[in-house]
Amino acid sequence: MKRKRDSPGPSTMSASVDDGDSSSGAEFKVFLSFRGPDTRLNFTDCLYHSLVKAGIRVFRDKEDIRQGEKIGDELLHAIKSSKIYLSIFSRSYASSVWCLRELTHMVECWSKAKDKMILPIYFDVDPDDVKLRTPLYLDALEKHREKFGCEVPQRKEALTKVAKNRGLEVKNEGHGEIINAITKEVMTKLMKRRRILPDYLVGIHDQVEAAVALLNEGSCDIRYLVIHGMGGIGKTTLASAVFNRISNQFEGYSFLSDVCESTRYDRIIDLQKQLLLEILQGQSPEINDPNLGINIIRERLCNKKVLLVIDDVDKWDQLSKLAKESYWFGRGSKIIITTRNINFLPIKDEEEEGNFQAHSKDFRIYNMKKMDSSNALKLFSQHALGMDFPPPHLKDISRRITKKASGLPLALEVIGASLFGKHRAIWKETLKKLDSKPNQEVFVKLKISYDMLDEDQRGIFLDIACYFIGKERLQPYYMWKASSYSPKTNILALSRMSLIKIEENDRLWMHDQLRDLGREIIRLEDNDPRKRSRLWMPNLALNVVQQKQASENIVALRLTGGRKVYNFTREEFSELSNLRFLELDGGNLIGDFKNLLSELKWLSWSNFPSRLKAKNLRLEKLVILELSGGRLGDWARWLQCMVRHCTMHFTLFGTDWAGWEQCMVSSSLKVIHIYNDGNLDWTPDLSKFKNLKRFAFCGCSTRPLVDGSLYKLKHLKHLEIKGTIDECNPFTIPSPLGGLTSLSTLYIENMNVEEIHHSIGELRQLKYLSFRYCLLRKLPNSIGKLESLLELDLGETKITELPHHIGDLKKLIRLTLDKTPIKKLPNSIGGLKSLIELRLVNTDITELPACIDDLKSLKILYLYESAIRELPEAIGMLVNLEELDASECKNLEGEIPNAIGALSSLKSLNLSGSNIRRLPTSMNRLSHLQALQLQGCDKLEQIPELPMSLEYLDFSSLSLWTTIDLSCLTDVVELNISKGTPQLSEFGDGAPNIEWTKGLSKLETLGLIMEDATFSHDNLATLSRLQNLSMDWIDPRPLIALPSSLQSLTLFNLRSPVVEFDDVLKQQLEKLVKLRVQSCKLLERLSGFPRLKGLKHLSVRNCPRLMEIQVLGFMRDISLALNGDVKDWRDVSRHGKNRLVFSYYWCSTVMVRIKQEYKMLRPHVGHHQGAHAQGYRGSGYPARTEVHRPS
Repeated sequence: MKRKRDSPGPSTMSASVDDGDSSSGAEFKVFLSFRGPDTRLNFTDCLYHSLVKAGIRVFRDKEDIRQGEKIGDELLHAIKSSKIYLSIFSRSYASSVWCLRELTHMVECWSKAKDKMILPIYFDVDPDDVKLRTPLYLDALEKHREKFGCEVPQRKEALTKVAKNRGLEVKNEGHGEIINAITKEVMTKLMKRRRILPDYLVGIHDQVEAAVALLNEGSCDIRYLVIHGMGGIGKTTLASAVFNRISNQFEGYSFLSDVCESTRYDRIIDLQKQLLLEILQGQSPEINDPNLGINIIRERLCNKKVLLVIDDVDKWDQLSKLAKESYWFGRGSKIIITTRNINFLPIKDEEEEGNFQAHSKDFRIYNMKKMDSSNALKLFSQHALGMDFPPPHLKDISRRITKKASGLPLALEVIGASLFGKHRAIWKETLKKLDSKPNQEVFVKLKISYDMLDEDQRGIFLDIACYFIGKERLQPYYMWKASSYSPKTNILALSRMSLIKIEENDRLWMHDQLRDLGREIIRLEDNDPRKRSRLWMPNLALNVVQQKQASENIVALRLTGGRKVYNFTREEFSELSNLRFLELDGGNLIGDFKNLLSELKWLSWSNFPSRLKAKNLRLEKLVILELSGGRLGDWARWLQCMVRHCTMHFTLFGTDWAGWEQCMVSSSLKVIHIYNDGNLDWTPDLSKFKNLKRFAFCGCSTRPLVDGSLYKLKHLKHLEIKGTIDECNPFTIPSPLGGLTSLSTLYIENMNVEEIHHSIGELRQLKYLSFRYCLLRKLPNSIGKLESLLELDLGETKITELPHHIGDLKKLIRLTLDKTPIKKLPNSIGGLKSLIELRLVNTDITELPACIDDLKSLKILYLYESAIRELPEAIGMLVNLEELDASECKNLEGEIPNAIGALSSLKSLNLSGSNIRRLPTSMNRLSHLQALQLQGCDKLEQIPELPMSLEYLDFSSLSLWTTIDLSCLTDVVELNISKGTPQLSEFGDGAPNIEWTKGLSKLETLGLIMEDATFSHDNLATLSRLQNLSMDWIDPRPLIALPSSLQSLTLFNLRSPVVEFDDVLKQQLEKLVKLRVQSCKLLERLSGFPRLKGLKHLSVRNCPRLMEIQVLGFMRDISLALNGDVKDWRDVSRHGKNRLVFSYYWCSTVMVRIKQEYKMLRPHVGHHQGAHAQGYRGSGYPARTEVHRPS
């Protein structure tokens, strides 16, 4: 019988209370259980309509549909789907079998799911009646015993369980008042069950997993998680998703949104009240003062396991009034904070040890990352087009717009939404605007962070945005320090505000949207470029200077990239009195520069002139000098530029530096970088540069003469000398190296250095030492005295052995011995207690020393192409090892030791190209192994059970004819099974075993290269995430079961001379962008692409008989690789449509047919003299281009 439902229609739904379930409209939030004759027409009816009016989906039944002795499927579904059960206990409730059955199912569902609740309402009974302490319900249950005896114990248990919950008594209370209280409580419960997430969520799953792992939510410790990132990157969305994921594991939880905004209006007390109301689920206590709120939070929640999200915090005062101390909350509590600025948090920094002792907490930082290009395109498409991917005619412009957003979700959503339903012309106009300035809504959102900066921080931020993205941090650091910008603290502050990042190689990085923000702020300084503070666009800057319109407002200027060399005069620089950064490319300075550029801190000049023509150029405040790509005549004029109240006379081997001495002596000079074309034979006298910190002399001659003054610079921290090896002219490093007492980095590379003086041991501050590509044959024993050394690079030197004292380098973390003739490591190497990375690539070392097990800190061990014969049992003692690469070790044979299973931290194991026969059964104990590479291990007999943590797997197809089942590897993202098909006579007939692949639901990349073997493609259809597929296709049957998610397809060994892709694929692959055809010895003609509407790239390689390809006009490029030299062909269509590029190796004549959109095809001038192109314009007949082999 059809069940009647009393519930609101869609128009009465309220998003404010929807918990975000993706269920159908038939789902209910509240289930009413009541005895009809007692309350249906009075209390229950009023409660029902009050809940419906609040926008809540409520289920209540009708007595006449209760038939039979079992609860029907629809009623059972209503109970299961509901989040809150309201049991209205009246005097005859227990006399109803149906009421008791409903209650039993409600209790069963409630006990299994932590996100459900039961609220008992005592209408005209007491709690003791329901607890079965009085005869009222006991007598009723006894009457059921005769007919439903087996059910009675369950009914009793259900009643007593519900009665233990806090309930509401209706007796002696006004019905209206109690119904309002119930409605309010239900609303509160539903509103905070789940956060409302955006309609389009892309790429958030991995972020949620990472954040939850950091929270370690199952542990008993109280933990703070800080979600940190720039504005608009999705911090609140991630916090909401994590909240939804784990909130049901806590006794109470609260999500405080927009805390920063609330505190601006002195609403901190309201936030305290909200926190307590949501967690305690009762009436909020009276709070008149924030300190009182703190005391109540501390007293009421100290024994309660809670989840608290504090969104958008930017000051310690905000956090201190809501969750200052971990002991305010019970064991297992988690506090999530979202912020774009972590400067206010008590977090220690490596450079500032001990600064935050007053507020020490166990904060975990999760740094938000920008979206990858694939997810960015998907998010943009959802907002702009209402679909996951753009159609072919919008794909190119969508990718270009997406690229402008640089993976920032806010920008993708805002720009996408603004284009929804718009004509393609509007899209083009938007793209053009984005080239010149950022989207206004995105700009306003990001500028919030900029407005929080002080004056010095703004100066550093704008400098980076305009000039220093990708630059080493230390270079502009010295300029900012000389400008009193306090760079040490302010760079850290900008980093903690997510406005910049310091990358691993100590280079400055800034998100493209933040870069555009900074440059737009400069543009808005004034409509007149002459009055702006920074000019970074060369054409604009050059125009301002050439017009002699530069003003004193300009502090930084880039004059590079011009098409012609330009010489600058005094008049053009006369007004630049505050210029501190100048970047030039070619040209010269001509005339009298007396009293000009007096504030210049940084001069960078590429393609600098051999003779500086400026006179009286006194760069007395110069801090950084960079010269590159020129050819110096002599130093004389350059050194004058930096003389500060001193005169010098240089007689250096009969020549001087032709005017450059003007720029090379200053008490302020910190950095000299000279990158030349190999004609520098000597360094200047550096004795006047008392404060020099960095000196780089690169591109010098094979045997430069280094002036002795270099080794007396006590403040020098970085010394770099690089050249080209000339074995006939040895380069000798002067002996008194010990004078460089502050030196932390010494790179002498590609020089004919055969030995190092023992005084190197006096460099006690040295951290980084490299002699790479030198002819060095041995190290002095004093090397062991370098107590601060962190990295030692001896790669591609002539070193034959390491000194015994190498083991004294207790702080060494990286040792590189690649391509050296070393045959044995000393036992003392076990003393390298801090060693993290050991590189023995392409060495003659045949065995690892017994002391290898002492390297407890080792994380990376590279043995690639070495002569190693076996891995010792001691390898299992390297408990922190994460990466082991023994690929292409041809001497590595036999078995891998069982001890390898003890490497609990191992993430990557590469044994490809080795001759191992067996892997141990202990492999399945490598619980953190993510990548296993066994390609080319043709002697491997069988693959054992592998750990379920694997994400990347590569092995020879030989193993497919053995007993193999890897279906348990459900986390594998990339799987490559390549060449090694056995003679079928050895294994019998039959296809290889790939049945297990259909269970790899997360697979994105799959390679099945098995040459002569055939196999079923049916298993591939289930791989819904597969994007890249490479496979042999020797079976003439069509490929009819490829997943629609495919974006790249590579086919090998096509066994037919004529291939029509419409016949091959037999399906639409709308997302396919790249198609590759390789190693098809019989292929002569390739055509038929109409089903591949999104195809842009076609590559054909090593198909020697290929004579003709018929393609479609929507393709962007075709790459043909057969034999010979690479050439380029480009479309010169009069319609200016997509450019068609051909790259090919020719060994035969190939005809290319193109649809009529391409009127003519011709080669680049000078690229292919023997080719010609002829266009056909007949209606409906494809244009045709014949390309003949050149003479």
